[in-house]
Amino acid sequence: MIESKLTKNQSMVHTCLTQENGPMTAYAILDALREKGFRAPLQVYRALEKLTELKLVHRLESMSAFVACQHGTCEHSGAAVFAICDTCGTVAEFAAADVSKSLESHVKENGFVLKKTTIELRGECRQCYAV
Repeated sequence: MIESKLTKNQSMVHTCLTQENGPMTAYAILDALREKGFRAPLQVYRALEKLTELKLVHRLESMSAFVACQHGTCEHSGAAVFAICDTCGTVAEFAAADVSKSLESHVKENGFVLKKTTIELRGECRQCYAV
């Protein structure tokens, strides 16, 4: 299991994100982990870099924040898609196979070398929209 191969700092950052209901900035993670010995932003950023590489954590570009993968680890290929509620801040992660196929086709046809794809949908979740 991947989590058993994590360093102490990586494990604490991952646990912090999995216990949070929404996205967290690196500085919010640092504040949450100060009592556990975190003192410098670099400790958090290094852990986040590795967790992102392992696909245990995703970076939400529009928010400069991070969320734990809702699938444990992203084994699905293609684009990670996130629906972000602007009112309550919840984030729902899902895979969109049709979108991924379309993007892969475009990339292939145009000779583009794709390194990362993140799609963020912004709006209101069902609960907030109903209010």
